[in-house]
Amino acid sequence: MAKGIIYLMSTAVPGLIKIGKTTMANYSQRMYNLESNGYRNVSSLKRVFAIEVEGYDEKELLLHTIFEKSRVADAELFAIDVNVVIQLLSSFEGTVVFPISETKQEIFEAATENITCGIIPDGVYYFARKKKSDNKLVKATVRVINGYWTLLKGSSLGIHEDIGTSNKSRKLRTQLPMDANGVLLDDFSLGDCSPSCAGSVVLNQSCDGWIEWKNAAGKTIDIYRKSALGTEAD
Repeated sequence: MAKGIIYLMSTAVPGLIKIGKTTMANYSQRMYNLESNGYRNVSSLKRVFAIEVEGYDEKELLLHTIFEKSRVADAELFAIDVNVVIQLLSSFEGTVVFPISETKQEIFEAATENITCGIIPDGVYYFARKKKSDNKLVKATVRVINGYWTLLKGSSLGIHEDIGTSNKSRKLRTQLPMDANGVLLDDFSLGDCSPSCAGSVVLNQSCDGWIEWKNAAGKTIDIYRKSALGTEAD
C-alpha cells in the first residue's frame, strides 16, 4: 500500500474542517496553496494535524465513510469536532508530520480532553497554587469564551520548569508577555486550549486543570464535567 499524508485543517467557519490527503513530496506546496487560497469558497484554512501513514488512500476513504453524515455535499469538508478526528487519526500507526513539537500520545491526550472542554460555561476562572521551586503563590485568571481561553493581565505565573511540562505548553510560554518575576504584562490568548494545558502554562509543570481551575464560587471546573457525564458533583 502507498504511503502518504492524511491532514486536517480548520476553516473560517467554526466547526467546519477539511480532511484530505497528499504525498510527502507535495505536502508543503499543498498546505501553502490551501492556506493561501482556501478551498471550495471556504477561506482561512489552517493546518491542525497531519500524519504520514501506510495506505493513505484507503485511510482517507475510511475517514470519509465514518464521517459521511457530517460531510458537506461532495467536498472534503465536514461539520464535526476536529478533536474527534484528531483522536482517531493519532491512534493510527504512522509518523506525525504536524505539529512536529508534540508526540502522538500528547496529541491524543489533548484531543481527548478537548472533546469535553466545550462543557465549560463562558466565564472567568481562577488558579492558585503554591509552587515550591519558585517559593511563591502562582495565581492566574482566565476568561473562557466558546472554548477559547485568554490568560488575563496581572496573573503571577510559575518561573522554573518542573516535571511534565508538555511541548505545547512550552511553546505557548515562549510567547508570553511576562516580566522576570512571572507577572503577565498583557492579556494572552491560549486559543482552543484544555484546562490542563492552560494550567501547565500557568504553573510551568504538569497539573490536572479540571481540579486546579475554579469558578467564582470556589468550585473546581470538574463539576461541569461530572454534570455532563451524569455523575454526582462534589
